[in-house]
Amino acid sequence: MEDRHLGVYIHIPFCASKCGYCDFYSLAGCDKFMGKYQDALVKHIHEAASTMAPYYIDTIYFGGGTPSYFGGKRIAAIFNALKREAKVLKTAEVTVECNPDSVKRHDLDVMRKEGVNRISLGVQSASDDLLKIIGRRHNFTQVKKATENIRAAGYDNLSMDLIYGLPNQTKGDWAETLARVLDLEPDHLSCYGLKLEEGTPMYRDYKDSPVIPSDDDQADMYLYTVETLNHYGYQQYEVSNFARRGKASRHNMKYWDMDDYLGFGPGAHSCIGNTRYSFIRDLDGYIKGVTQDGNILDEYEKLDELDRASEYLMLGMRRSRGISEEEYKKVYRSDFAPIEALLLEYEKDGWTKKFNGRWCFTPQGFLLSNILIGSLWEAQAQHRISGNPWIGETLEEPVGQLTGTTAQDLRI
Repeated sequence: MEDRHLGVYIHIPFCASKCGYCDFYSLAGCDKFMGKYQDALVKHIHEAASTMAPYYIDTIYFGGGTPSYFGGKRIAAIFNALKREAKVLKTAEVTVECNPDSVKRHDLDVMRKEGVNRISLGVQSASDDLLKIIGRRHNFTQVKKATENIRAAGYDNLSMDLIYGLPNQTKGDWAETLARVLDLEPDHLSCYGLKLEEGTPMYRDYKDSPVIPSDDDQADMYLYTVETLNHYGYQQYEVSNFARRGKASRHNMKYWDMDDYLGFGPGAHSCIGNTRYSFIRDLDGYIKGVTQDGNILDEYEKLDELDRASEYLMLGMRRSRGISEEEYKKVYRSDFAPIEALLLEYEKDGWTKKFNGRWCFTPQGFLLSNILIGSLWEAQAQHRISGNPWIGETLEEPVGQLTGTTAQDLRI
């Protein structure tokens, strides 16, 4: 029997302050809850032992929030609880997100000793002025110092997050950020275009503002990123992600490959088999729910073959590896011809290419990926009934629901 592998995500919602663009579930000024939250996570992990038992855990990701602000000792304690309760492989990729202003050499040493082997550093920009505008607490000097400490502590897998399309940012500004970051020789880079999320301070201040670079300007920054990073040996393996050989994020690949993953913490998502669910975005509610056996479930759904096929198209086309007819038929048991016909049309416009039997977007196609994937979904939907005699049964099946579910019922 083939070994089954599982990714684990642990959400740390604490921050020293909120960034202007952030809409993740994170909280500032809630340090007093850190101890109780640690206890709740350890209890939740203990209760999930039976769910994790069939698996070998090969990726773990501490995200936030700001896990480095939470502290190395707390991260180590939670990691050790997971090692006690589940089969964590010694070769597992274990990532902790850190901010330059809160990562400390002592904490790095503590985490490295326990088996953390990958750091994701929130850099965002090399411009101190832009960092202030978006509400970051660090400057680039701190980025360089943090990088030195991370390497000195023995980490050989360092990722950095960057954002382009910031207020008044020019292509020259972005080029300078890339150049200064490349001088630090990270192993992985995630480069995201600024997205103004409703409810954030930057949405309020900059929605429809002329100081936000235009779509064309952001497209230029993106294409420059792809070309420059490729030149320096960083392969693009997903829309926004670039890595040196062997340094692609194994944990994020879980999401894009539709593999099983398990989340802990408020707002964390999980997908086990065809069951997907998330927990409430409420720190106090999560702590009380776990410790008092209350309801911590937020959303729950059963995925059918149609859902999986749609996700295969979306997630597969976000990656440079792309999709294949063989995989599509395995997931969907359906004719690939309508999808390929549209991909051939995209190829004429320079948006897609086919290599070794796999279709993927070009850099120009990635710029339009949301629109193009939407059209692929339409082509799939139009072919559903006529091309799939089995589909009627699927459409008639009731969607799985959980009502009155408690934390004790779903400690996974």
